[in-house]
Amino acid sequence: MENQRSLGKPQIRLPERPEEIDQDAEYCSVLLDGEWVDIRFHDYDRIYRIHGLYEQLFHEILDCRSPDVIAKLLKEQLQRDGYDAEGLRVLDLGAGNGLVGEQLRTIGVGHLVGADIIPEAAEAARRERPEVYDAYHVGDVTAPSEETAAALAAAKFNTMVCVAALGYADIPPSAFRAAFNLVSDGGWIAFTIKDRFLTDEDTSGFAGLIKTCQDNGVLEVRATERYRHRLNISGEPLHYVAVVGTKHADIPAEFL
Repeated sequence: MENQRSLGKPQIRLPERPEEIDQDAEYCSVLLDGEWVDIRFHDYDRIYRIHGLYEQLFHEILDCRSPDVIAKLLKEQLQRDGYDAEGLRVLDLGAGNGLVGEQLRTIGVGHLVGADIIPEAAEAARRERPEVYDAYHVGDVTAPSEETAAALAAAKFNTMVCVAALGYADIPPSAFRAAFNLVSDGGWIAFTIKDRFLTDEDTSGFAGLIKTCQDNGVLEVRATERYRHRLNISGEPLHYVAVVGTKHADIPAEFL
């Protein structure tokens, strides 16, 4: 059984033949109670149960840079517009254990709410970064409970941030739309996404959605940056694109 909290840093092994494994199927082995257990990278519930595993794996071993990149790009656009980050009311979609939220607080964000569909993510954020979020909601943003829907509406968001969670089987376009539409017109939209998901090779649905939003004046892209998200288990770079823009209208259902 996986430990809820482990003493010290988790012991991790990467696969011996990593070149045969696609990004969506990547996994590692973790020493738990004297046994090596395989955990797939996208099994976030299992990862978040183990104290410190997420940072040890993705940030120390695989050198993930996404939280820093999106915070820097957003800060640059705020400064360009003369906007004080203290005035931001941010929805952090796919908030996980709070690494992105921590960076947003670093640039001065005034009000920050996390949202994730995985209960273990909220538990990890409260355990490891209890001071980061003003509130944290667990559930599907496309079908929230009445209580959560009321709380999200009352938050009056003027910014939505989503980092390294779009595509694959994590956050689909419908959830992105639901979170986007919680932001007031004129607000900020900041996200990162695998570069392939913004090309003709896209299989996630995001390339078409983002282009349609731009073409119809729903989203004005202010800045983009292609960067190295992290290393894969073979030590090769995985490239993502960071996007910061301004919302001008809600995304209608027919755009999906």
